[in-house]
Amino acid sequence: MKKLSVDAKIALVREVGEEIVGEEELRKLFESKAHPIAYDGFEPSGNIHIAQGLLRAINVNKLTSTGIKFRFWVADWFGLLNNKMGGDLAKIRIVGEYFIEVWKACGMDMDNVEFIWTSEFVREHPEYWETVLKLSMNTTVNRVLRCGQIMGREESTGNPASQIMYPLMQAADIHHLGADIAQLGMDQRKVNMLARDIFPKLGFVPPIVVSHHMLMGLGEPKAAEGLNSVDRKIEIKMSKSKPDTAIFMTDSKEDVSRKFKKAFCPAGKVEDNPVLEYMKYIVFERFDSVKILRSEKFGGDLEFGCYKDLESAFVKGKIHPLDLKDCCAEYIDKLLVPVREHFEKDKKAKGLMEQVRGFAVTR
Repeated sequence: MKKLSVDAKIALVREVGEEIVGEEELRKLFESKAHPIAYDGFEPSGNIHIAQGLLRAINVNKLTSTGIKFRFWVADWFGLLNNKMGGDLAKIRIVGEYFIEVWKACGMDMDNVEFIWTSEFVREHPEYWETVLKLSMNTTVNRVLRCGQIMGREESTGNPASQIMYPLMQAADIHHLGADIAQLGMDQRKVNMLARDIFPKLGFVPPIVVSHHMLMGLGEPKAAEGLNSVDRKIEIKMSKSKPDTAIFMTDSKEDVSRKFKKAFCPAGKVEDNPVLEYMKYIVFERFDSVKILRSEKFGGDLEFGCYKDLESAFVKGKIHPLDLKDCCAEYIDKLLVPVREHFEKDKKAKGLMEQVRGFAVTR
């Protein structure tokens, strides 16, 4: 692997991070540590879509190329707290194993990734609970409740008491995993900032927060009234609870084509255009050039070597929305072929997928 300068490493992290809190700290980290630790946690919660699959693999691979070691927190107990799979830990475990098989198949750098199960770790490290208690003593109920978004819940008096436990445990994860970098989605920003605020009070090193972009669903986004920019991104992100607006990692070619044909893609418009988003954040990250097929009647095929050129052509009306949707569907499907083949040919993976498909969908 080519040795990168600190500036080159930071540039790669910037490609992942829609926001970086503590960039100067990041520079010092790279200067002092050859293999920093980044972490993300995921609740095993049913089928896995391309934002969790393809985009996550792209981001992880960029980070590991800098020397970062990535720790995935398989948050089975968190899934229990959030009533995923009806709170059935055995089912949650199966879904977690299924997610890991997806990442193996879609090109994630597994040599520099470690998967740690919450239930196993906490049983072996009971001091974890002391950290949770100390964190709870250094913040307020209101501050913790404002982190309820990380559970996919809004603030409400009807929410379960687990909404108090969840953010405190998630902050404890950062410390006990030895994470230098909390590398989660923008929807997890509040709890990461909670950790940054509380950790110095406990003598812990606060994490650098690198929040990645959240991919939109394929449907028309809701209006932004009453929402700040971060909350709106959370509102319109891809969700498995809306299956026709999400591309799943084991969708068939026909499913991918059908969903893209119905996708929101207003002519000449860049903002809130999910098809352009997928071209930018996934397709051009994995392909050196992209060809849009058009009939000779409309000027023939177009080929682009970078996203910016494609975006410019779309804004100028040189690309019809339907042609863009067909193109995006074709390239996304190419990336899903190895995943489909893995789940068709590997006996263990196939069995996991069949079980997960039989479970009720949870958000």
